[in-house]
Amino acid sequence: MINIRTRLTYQFVFLVTGILFLFSLGVYLFSKLYLEKRFYKRLQDRAITTTTLLFDLQQTDSTVLRLIDAADKEPLLNENISVYNDQTKEILFSTNPANAQFHQQFVAQLDSTAQTLYLRKNEYQVVAIHLTSGKSTNWVIVSGVDQTGQDALNDLQKILIIMMLAAILLLGISGWLFADRALAPMSSIVQQVNTIFPANVTRRVEHPNRSDEIGVLVTTFNQLLDRIEQALHTQKMFIANVSHELKNPLTKINSQIDVALIQKRNPEAYEQTLRSLQEDTRTLTQLTNTLLELANTSLQAETMPFEPVRMDELLWETKKQLQAWHDDYTIQLTFTDFPDEEDDLITQGNRAALKVLLMNLIENACKFSPSRTAAVDFRTRRGTIILSVFNEGIPIPSADLPYIFQPFFRGNATAQSSKGHGVGLAVVAQVTQLHRGDIAVQSTPQGTTFTLTLPSLAAF
Repeated sequence: MINIRTRLTYQFVFLVTGILFLFSLGVYLFSKLYLEKRFYKRLQDRAITTTTLLFDLQQTDSTVLRLIDAADKEPLLNENISVYNDQTKEILFSTNPANAQFHQQFVAQLDSTAQTLYLRKNEYQVVAIHLTSGKSTNWVIVSGVDQTGQDALNDLQKILIIMMLAAILLLGISGWLFADRALAPMSSIVQQVNTIFPANVTRRVEHPNRSDEIGVLVTTFNQLLDRIEQALHTQKMFIANVSHELKNPLTKINSQIDVALIQKRNPEAYEQTLRSLQEDTRTLTQLTNTLLELANTSLQAETMPFEPVRMDELLWETKKQLQAWHDDYTIQLTFTDFPDEEDDLITQGNRAALKVLLMNLIENACKFSPSRTAAVDFRTRRGTIILSVFNEGIPIPSADLPYIFQPFFRGNATAQSSKGHGVGLAVVAQVTQLHRGDIAVQSTPQGTTFTLTLPSLAAF
């Protein structure tokens, strides 16, 4: 598996090499085009010089040939100059009569409508100039090989290849150093993370620049560490509280069994001991069931089936069940501003989980009310369902309000006034979060109000 440093180096080298290759190719092609154009210009100048000498002097002897050769200080390789007559279809003059047939093959390409033609045959470049004098029409054809330009192109090609190879080597070295410098903060982060253990989970990753991409990554990672620290703290509290809650009834059960076994007793004493053991067993069963509810709410959050649930009907069902279990409970239901549309009464959720939520809220209100009475107000507002559960009784201290939804948290007032394990409100908070709702609490000397807000189908 290629690491990021090597992959960055490869990408950097390939990218810059591609740019350099395109640049070198452009230099080569434009140089080639420039040399061809310059050589065509030399051929054209040669043709004009030949035309002047031939048609002004009206001679085609050896003197004219010497004058033509002397007109160019830099002779052309394999130069050949011919004059072709359109009327007679013959070559009237050639500086190389033995090779006159070479120009003959270009006659078919001559266009009488053009003034100058630029042709090419293998390594030969050809220029043909159209001349008209009275009724006579002639073509001056000049050809040659640009060996100097070809040598220059070959040299340029070698230079570009050598420079490309040197550039690739330098790019590889510089790319490796660049990737190493770019990934240096990541190496520092890895080293810092490797030093974080459960024993020092309060440590955080440091990075000098919090505004760049790595800084954003560090901030996100630190937020994850905050959640992990909170989860570990909650886990420690959970284990400590569960151990404490289980220890008391188990110790009590063991003590009663030891006392009963010390000596033989009458049946009434054994019956009293069994009843006490039964009560302690019920306490353990209740604690186990609440722990299972809390665990199922956390573990089955992703797989929990959702369906449309009509909350007013579920509220009536919860009331009947609670009053069937507790004859001394009084639950007062009030429906304020009952909506006309059925969708305002329905939320998308898990019926069983929502029922557990309502039962915990209402049972909690009745349990802490001196009159065992809970007042539930049901209303809807702009795509939300709002349930308010009120009970009279001792107010919750303001210092305890931020913690009442944590598992096993019990304030001093509630611990002394009623039995319980402090798990019910934790289940309420988790089910509410699962259904994208909100739960709030307000406690005054007149009583305590829990307000549950859930989205209705009208909001979707």
